[in-house]
Amino acid sequence: MTEHRILSFIAMGAICLLVLTTGCRELAPETAPGQAEPQEEVAARDVPAPTQQVSEPERESEPPEKKPTVRLALKFTPPDSTRYRVITEADRSVTWEGAQADKPTKFQGGHTGNKIEMTFTQRIQSVDEQGNAVAEIKIEALKYSANVRDNVVLDFHSAREKDKDHPLAKLIGRSYTIQISPAGQVLKVIDANEARAAVIGDASAQKTASTLLSEATIQQRHGIPALPPAEKSQLSSGDSWSSIDAFSFDMMGGKSYEKVYTLKEIKEAEGQQYAIVEMNAVPTTEMAQELHQEQPTNPFEKMFDTTETYTGQLQLNLTAGKVEKCLENLLIEWVIVDPTPKDKENPAALKMTAMRLYHIEQVD
Repeated sequence: MTEHRILSFIAMGAICLLVLTTGCRELAPETAPGQAEPQEEVAARDVPAPTQQVSEPERESEPPEKKPTVRLALKFTPPDSTRYRVITEADRSVTWEGAQADKPTKFQGGHTGNKIEMTFTQRIQSVDEQGNAVAEIKIEALKYSANVRDNVVLDFHSAREKDKDHPLAKLIGRSYTIQISPAGQVLKVIDANEARAAVIGDASAQKTASTLLSEATIQQRHGIPALPPAEKSQLSSGDSWSSIDAFSFDMMGGKSYEKVYTLKEIKEAEGQQYAIVEMNAVPTTEMAQELHQEQPTNPFEKMFDTTETYTGQLQLNLTAGKVEKCLENLLIEWVIVDPTPKDKENPAALKMTAMRLYHIEQVD
């Protein structure tokens, strides 16, 4: 390698090390996809109609056929109880692609991140005049795994006998209460004191358990990002609305997206009515200034080729007013390729990825 190439890849290796280690000391779950800003309806573009010659007498145009509308919202009835499984996952990785002999000596790769799977029962205690519900959440099962550069630093499964005395096991059977709106927003955490008191401590696993009960984490876990705001919940097939979501990726900078949701289908099955919503997101400059102010600038950002996909889907039982499945997944890849490869060799490259997953579904 030339001196320039060596210096460039060593610099990349240093950034990779920072990307993989930043924020991992407390084993805290990273931000999953969710609502960041109030949603706004996507307005249709006004397209001027072409001028037409109409013979006398003018023909009366038929009014457009009205599409049936449905209300995309949750319904709550005390003392209804529903079991859900929610999975959140955050992963960052760095890989070297090329001859091992050319790999910088200071390069450190691997995967860093965590995956959380929680099964809980949601029991509706009361509903106010606006349709907002007070719901008791009881934790029934939990899996938690965390890795730092491919090294397992935490592996918990509440069904394993050997994990019965683990600090995270103290969460099983614990409850907390939240207030949730028909639009799927967790308006507030009413009471989580008992559950939080069970995991107080300075050990790393105890701090991880406490983070799972923080207000922000509870709101992300139980919020349904794919539902429209209440004032725009009456929709027809083909209608769309949008919201803004933002993420921080440490040394790789921040990303802001406009998530566009479209009601794709309204269908009937076994006496129930269902709505299918699909989401596709595109990068946006909204919130970009705030993100840049909150984190350091990445001087190597322009050296990377970036690809990103952010998609999702919602299946809502309109008859019962319950989410059957909601999934949102973000994947970003940053790649830097050696601009001066050796003769007849494929160019070496560094690839960095970041993934955020949110998935909630009903379970029997």
